[in-house]
This record gives sequence, C-alpha cells and structure tokens, in this order.
Amino acid sequence: MKVKIGELSKMTGCEVVTIRYYEKEGLLKRPERTEGNYRIYEDDDIARLRLIRHCRQHGMSLSEIRALLAFSDNPTSSCDWINTLIQQHIEDVERQIENLLHLKRHLENLSHQCDGGKKKDCGILKSLINGEPCKYCQKRES
Repeated sequence: MKVKIGELSKMTGCEVVTIRYYEKEGLLKRPERTEGNYRIYEDDDIARLRLIRHCRQHGMSLSEIRALLAFSDNPTSSCDWINTLIQQHIEDVERQIENLLHLKRHLENLSHQCDGGKKKDCGILKSLINGEPCKYCQKRES
C-alpha cells in the first residue's frame, strides 16, 4: 500500500509535522516522492511509524527508539538489552508514582488548611507561606 503523508497521519494518529520531524531525526527513512513532490509511504514506513509512536507512548527517548530501530533493522545480537531498557522504564515509573503519591498527600494536607475564611485569612495561603517545605517539591526545584 502506498499513502501520502496526510493519509499516514490519519492511519497512525501522528501529526504531519511530527512525521516530518521523525524523518529529519532519521527515525523514518526519507520517503519516495511523486512527480508532484508528494511524499509516498509504504507498509514498512507505516509499521516503523507505529513502532515509534508506541515507544513514545511508553516514555522512550528518541535515542532509545533509534537503538531499537537499529536493532530491528539488523538483529545480530541478543535482545537482552531491550528487557533491561524496559526494566529501567518500570523503575522510573515506580519513582514517579511514589513522588506523585507524596505530592497528593501534601496537597490533601493543604486542602485541610482551608477554613472558608476571607482571602487574607486563607489557611491554604498561610500554609503555603509559613508551612513546612515539601521534600518532593524541593527535589523538583533542584
């Protein structure tokens, strides 16, 4: 199947500008062109873009995707490193969950500071000004 960039965008849910960016970054191969200079993509390009999109949805960086694509194009060694990559992402997600749960608890504590008073007597604002610093927030500022 041969499709133009607009059709590829609709098929994959990937914006046209992002497809062009992936081409510029070398993640997608330069497509054929029609006589009218329209990009033409084939089944391999569609599959490659779907792989890239799924990797991005799973939080992978462009360099990680580049390595996966290179391996996919030429699988000459063990793929154990891919499992290690996924394990690293799992650990990152677990850290993010832990940080978000801490932030949620901090925000819940703040919400309990509200006594429905007037603006200058707002318990939340007072707590934000005078309260104990949030360790999670301090990490994010670093």
